[in-house]
Amino acid sequence: MAALLPDVAHAISCFSEQGQPSLRDALLDLRGRGFASILVVPLVLPMEPSFMNWMTKSLKRWQAEHPSGWPPIRVAHDIAKSPHFEPLLAATVAGAAIAPVVVPDGVKPEASLIPAQKRRVLVCEGGACNAAGADAIWGHLRNVQERRKLRVNGSGTMTAKSTCLGPCALAPVMQVFPEGTYYGGVTEPAIDRIVEEHLLGDRVVDDFAYQPTGRKQRLRSKSQPDSTGD
Repeated sequence: MAALLPDVAHAISCFSEQGQPSLRDALLDLRGRGFASILVVPLVLPMEPSFMNWMTKSLKRWQAEHPSGWPPIRVAHDIAKSPHFEPLLAATVAGAAIAPVVVPDGVKPEASLIPAQKRRVLVCEGGACNAAGADAIWGHLRNVQERRKLRVNGSGTMTAKSTCLGPCALAPVMQVFPEGTYYGGVTEPAIDRIVEEHLLGDRVVDDFAYQPTGRKQRLRSKSQPDSTGD
């Protein structure tokens, strides 16, 4: 790709949600490599205002977690508003249309296995949690789940998105069963510790856990250890 962009020294594709490399991992890899700047080009259609809000907050958080080695970072505007979008779209779809596969009537779906996993992790996708970056947390959790083979390691873990889990002031929130433990203010480093210590080690991570006290609670200090040691 960089060969087609003469002013670009290095280009990489990554994912803002589930998929590898994640946007966070790609940026952490690029920092400190001597580039004059980093340009993020979101390929998001349609471009939602909430995505740009999430991007701004996430960049600030990642830079705070890893405070050295960052060149200036810019984010491109909505790609759909570019004058080059229509010819780009036309070139992409030309000759690419295929007929959908239609399952004949009366054909039964394949049989399914009942999951053996004993743990369930719910990631809140309510309004407050989405505004706080729940999609990025979900993507990081799913990437770690695949990388660490959580479905078969430990007690076995299944993950799922959820509608509002309740304590919106603690966003983003996730809940781990069978204990029912609530975790608030969850970030990627928090996910890494929860996976290692709770899902695989059967120990609640008190730094991020909130217990039902019968009283309203606010989010504690966001000072969180960096799992990478950076």
